[in-house]
Amino acid sequence: MSNRAWPITAAICLLGVAPAGARETENLVLVTLDGARTEDIFGGLDIDVLRAATNGGKAEETEAYRRYWAPTAEERRRKLLPFLWGALLVQHGSIAGNRALGSSVELTNKLRFSYPGYSEILTGKARDDLITENAKKNNPHTTVLETLKRKLGLDARGVAAFASWDVLGYIVERERGAITTNAGFADYASSAPEIAELNRLQSETVTPWDNVRHDIYTFRFAAAHLEAYEPRVLYIGLGETDDWAHDGRYDRVLGALARTDAYLRELWGLLQSRDRYRGKTALIVTTDHGRGDSPKSWRDHGKDVEGAQWIWIVFAGPDWKPRGEWHDAEPLMASQIAATMCAAVGVDWSEDHPEAAKPVKALILEAH
Repeated sequence: MSNRAWPITAAICLLGVAPAGARETENLVLVTLDGARTEDIFGGLDIDVLRAATNGGKAEETEAYRRYWAPTAEERRRKLLPFLWGALLVQHGSIAGNRALGSSVELTNKLRFSYPGYSEILTGKARDDLITENAKKNNPHTTVLETLKRKLGLDARGVAAFASWDVLGYIVERERGAITTNAGFADYASSAPEIAELNRLQSETVTPWDNVRHDIYTFRFAAAHLEAYEPRVLYIGLGETDDWAHDGRYDRVLGALARTDAYLRELWGLLQSRDRYRGKTALIVTTDHGRGDSPKSWRDHGKDVEGAQWIWIVFAGPDWKPRGEWHDAEPLMASQIAATMCAAVGVDWSEDHPEAAKPVKALILEAH
């Protein structure tokens, strides 16, 4: 690119839409891990939390310690999340949110629980005046999933959301039925025998929670939809990391994180195996809120819990050049995700949402 052309292109990028000729991204996949702490993502097993959660036993004698402990944070996180910290971040993407390295990602909503967090991600703005509870009510705002469906001219199968928590079925869309949605213990409609078996099993393998199914069903249904219909926009909302934490089962939180890493590996492999997606797909992985940052508060989140405002975001895709961890970077906000998703496929989010947050500038400029 010549020096003369750069100012014009940069100006276009700063508006939030990359030039069409410079974009390779055609598809978007968003994955959320409910309430996954920055401390666990960047540091792996937290020995102080494990000790607090062992209820008088020796943390060093637990299966979690045997599987996930290592002397350094770098070793621990690679034991816990080998795909994320291996192939994904080395070869394909980057992660923001490690405050020890001068990178932060913060919620703009002040409530720091799930509906406000997911709505902020999906609408680009916190609305603490309207969204104040985890209620089964449709999002009062049009989401990025609905906007992308309209702007890209897609049918309902071309934009799909699968979630373990049933309330997410209401959060992902303002207009019921606008996109394909499957959440909670709902069956996934399919003629495939293996899906019929999964529909049966999910009602029999009950969880301790009335409105959250095991993540394996959410992931399998999402993968089946991807293979059958090849949606251009797919959202997968996983929930076990949050619910096991509320129950004080840190060992199971770690297990859920490890399984999610395996799902991400399988998902990425599936994307790379299909012509529709290979080299044309952006993946964002993040969380709706953080948690308390101490052994006493790690189980909780909310407006009065210090640490719950901090989250993390993974960006992987053909047009996003950064690799590894962000260092000494401009602070990011969860509310920037919607506009960043749109910018990746050439849609100007601010056209219909002028008050919403703008896309992550560094990603757009790095791509061109």
